[in-house]
Amino acid sequence: MLKSIRVPHFKIDQISFKRLKMNTEAEFRIRMYAGHAPEKKESLVQFGFEVARQQLHIRPSRKLIEGRRMRRGKSNIVSGIMRYNQQTQANFPANRRTDYNFLLLNFRKMNAEEFRVQAKRMVDYVADYLENIETRRVSPTVKPGYIKDLIPDHAPEKGEKFDAIFNDIENVIMAGVTHWHSPHFHAYFPTANSYPAICADILSDAIGCIGFSWIASPACTELEMVVMDWLGKMLDLPQEFLFSSGVGNGGGVIQVTASDSTFISLLGAREKMVHKVRNDHPEWDEFDVVRKLVAYASDQAHSSVERAHKLAGIKLRMLPSDEDFSLRGQVLETAISEDLANGKIPFLVVATLGTTPSCAFDNVTEIGNVCKKQDIWFHIDAAYAGSAFICPEFRHWLNGIENADSFSFNPHKWLLVNFDCSALWIRDSDYLVKAFDVDPLYLKHEHQGIVPDYRHVRLAKEFEALVKCNSDFEIVATTVLGLVCFRLKGDNALNEKLIKDINSNGKIHLTPSTLRGRFMLRFAICSAKTESKHVQFAWEEIQIQAALIKK
Repeated sequence: MLKSIRVPHFKIDQISFKRLKMNTEAEFRIRMYAGHAPEKKESLVQFGFEVARQQLHIRPSRKLIEGRRMRRGKSNIVSGIMRYNQQTQANFPANRRTDYNFLLLNFRKMNAEEFRVQAKRMVDYVADYLENIETRRVSPTVKPGYIKDLIPDHAPEKGEKFDAIFNDIENVIMAGVTHWHSPHFHAYFPTANSYPAICADILSDAIGCIGFSWIASPACTELEMVVMDWLGKMLDLPQEFLFSSGVGNGGGVIQVTASDSTFISLLGAREKMVHKVRNDHPEWDEFDVVRKLVAYASDQAHSSVERAHKLAGIKLRMLPSDEDFSLRGQVLETAISEDLANGKIPFLVVATLGTTPSCAFDNVTEIGNVCKKQDIWFHIDAAYAGSAFICPEFRHWLNGIENADSFSFNPHKWLLVNFDCSALWIRDSDYLVKAFDVDPLYLKHEHQGIVPDYRHVRLAKEFEALVKCNSDFEIVATTVLGLVCFRLKGDNALNEKLIKDINSNGKIHLTPSTLRGRFMLRFAICSAKTESKHVQFAWEEIQIQAALIKK
């Protein structure tokens, strides 16, 4: 039973009206002392938000509503709302007047029994969707802005029944969905899901805790540490990256995306270099150091690397890659020497394993040796390719990781984990106190690994072989893992037309890229449902569209 619910702590004027571009003088404080009707709380909160919504359209005189004490029968808060409604209706434009009675009378809340029924219904819908996804058109045919014509322009004042919501799922939402898990989806890179991951999301959403510290939710912190050690061992990462090793101050943490992992690593590298330089030059302030900092990455690196440095206000040099689109140690060393001679302070190198355009691999061994020699933070971004390193036959790409300070990849690409999940390991977390706060709780557990399905690699090789058998096409970059880069022989315009026609047809979906100014098509094995027959189907469709263009 509620003794005191104060919405002066939740007063509307605490919302930043300026930030929301609200032009109002009104301040609404709602106080409610509940005795026997705790369900009124939801109605009152709805009332508060409705008042805030109305502020976008009116400037009423200043009002103060206070309900004194809730008792059986009529309550002051109810009469207070009624009085407010009567007094202020004249201030509202005719088309914006609202009767606040609905806020107390029509609030609809799903109970546990209805949840059981509707959740089962949703599970059936999801299972049917995934099992029959192959029959759906991969990409939608809707035009920009389609959805605003299918749903109201204002939030409903009365809760809708789930039947209406289910109709909207299929008729409104699915009409504009690109089906990333279709076996005919070969664009971008894969994003995973699985039935166990969906079940886990249901539980996680039900618990609904926020694990910002150990005490806030011990299970969140400890489970994360244990699972990140599991994953680190599966990848055979150096002991310094594992919580349970007892070596150093490193460990793993789950981030949202590889972009976040890169940015956090950048902050750690910046903190380390600022601390080091100011020890040598105590007369310099932090700004003196930061403005001299310079970082390095390949010209094939993901755009998020450049964005991270723009956010941090630090110069980034994009270095040229070799004929295999790989960044080499000699190129890096030359760039560092140039910058040192010009008074700059090199502090970070970002190497990529599995670049977005062509799945190229920077030479981690050479780069790592240069970084160790120069005492520069070395971050490895393996967003796509990292999952493959669980397989010993691909682990040679990780040679040189012993010199890395941080390493990240995305389990949501190949490990059947729902988006979004990026795994980041740090060798020494001391420099990430501000950006990456790890409570020093070190646990030792028995770990078991799960071996994922790597048919993607075999299917990519199968597609590559098909391309090589057709003299009208050419392979543009070395095929590594689950991505094939190819093009129709001819100029860029021809290939631009080809991919446009392929995607317009809607039977399969591809994405383009450019390498050294040459427009190409990317064929990625994305769905866990993709089989050899889907690769054959895609290749036939590509050849059909190419033949139509060349007529």
